[in-house]
Amino acid sequence: MTISVFVLASCGPKPVPPTGKVPTGTYKPYRVGGKTYYPLPSSLGFEETGYASWYGPNFHGRRTASGERYNMYSLTAAHKILPMNTYVRVKNLQNGRTIVVRINDRGPFVRNRIIDLSYSAAKKLGIIGPGTAKVKLTALGEAVVAKNGGLNFSHRPDFKHGNFYIQVGAFQNSSNAFRLKSNLSERFSCVRITRGYSSGTLFYKVQIDAPNSYDKAKAFERAIEEMGFPSAFLVAR
Repeated sequence: MTISVFVLASCGPKPVPPTGKVPTGTYKPYRVGGKTYYPLPSSLGFEETGYASWYGPNFHGRRTASGERYNMYSLTAAHKILPMNTYVRVKNLQNGRTIVVRINDRGPFVRNRIIDLSYSAAKKLGIIGPGTAKVKLTALGEAVVAKNGGLNFSHRPDFKHGNFYIQVGAFQNSSNAFRLKSNLSERFSCVRITRGYSSGTLFYKVQIDAPNSYDKAKAFERAIEEMGFPSAFLVAR
């Protein structure tokens, strides 16, 4: 899905794409304040309503979760689970103003707040004074600058559905792999062994087919872990 948006010329800041790649680690689960957050693999269809806040001078120049420096004068924002570089339409439900920002940081980790806006973004939405406002978020996707000066938005693939399996173990000794396969086959019908190399060493990998839904596959992964296989992990084909 691709959406084209023309950016009108103005003297103010524009939500332009960043330079460089976003670290892959920003898509991994992370823990803050005793709670674990699971970043979404795709922003497709994402909408959210809640309260926005903003952060400014005290954070200007500091590294964001994406690795780039926070610029309070750019149209950026922090969100807890949206993919980095997702462009989001933010509508202030209290005054009707709307802007588009790019997610490049994580937060806010404050109850009842769904997005932390840069100073410029907050100023355009009219929430500098009150500090917070009720907003609606609509994800547009990731973007690149088009030849006409506009932004072309596209979403990452929807990884919520696909072919998944759980890797339960990997052994250099094939007999250990076949022994585990035999034990697992008493409880599961789709257990197999595949061969693969890692750092030049041959491994025999024991795998179990998982449901095609990501959420169900993750639940299956947790069930396998609770059966005594803490190193089991989910893989998408």
